[in-house]
Amino acid sequence: MDMTIPQGLEVLGFEPGSHLALPLLLCPAPAGFPSPADDYIDQHLNLNEYLVSHPASTFFVRASGQSMDGDHIQPGDILVVDRAVEPTNGRIVIATVNGELTVKRLRRKNGRVYLEPANPAFKPVEILPGTDFEVWGVVTFIVHKA
Repeated sequence: MDMTIPQGLEVLGFEPGSHLALPLLLCPAPAGFPSPADDYIDQHLNLNEYLVSHPASTFFVRASGQSMDGDHIQPGDILVVDRAVEPTNGRIVIATVNGELTVKRLRRKNGRVYLEPANPAFKPVEILPGTDFEVWGVVTFIVHKA
C-alpha cells in the first residue's frame, strides 16, 4: 500500500532491532505521600516491546494542531500508529482525505463515515462518495511530554 507522505509532515520509522531496557518499579507511584523506590525495582521494561505490538506495520507520527485536544493529543506529541489494528468505530486513526493527512476519531453513523475532532472548535469531516480517503492506521499510544 502506497504511503506517500504529504510535504511538511514528520513521519518517523520504527527500528525493530533496537532495545533499551529501563527499570520498571514493582509498585505504582502514589500521587500522595512520597516513598523511596529503590527497593521496588522488579524488572526492566523495553519500551519498544511495550509500545509496538506489530513491528512490521508500526510507524510514528508527530502531532500538530489543536483539533484533538479533548483526547489529550497536543502539538509535538508522538503518536504510535499500527496498520495491523482494525480501524473500528470510535478508534483514533491517521487518515488521508484528498491528499491531506489528519488524526481524528473514526465514526460510522447510519451508513456514513466521519472523521471527528476532539475539540468543539473544529467540525467533523464527512467522507462523501468520491472523496479520496484512506485510513493509514490506528493510534495505539500517545507519547506526551509532561
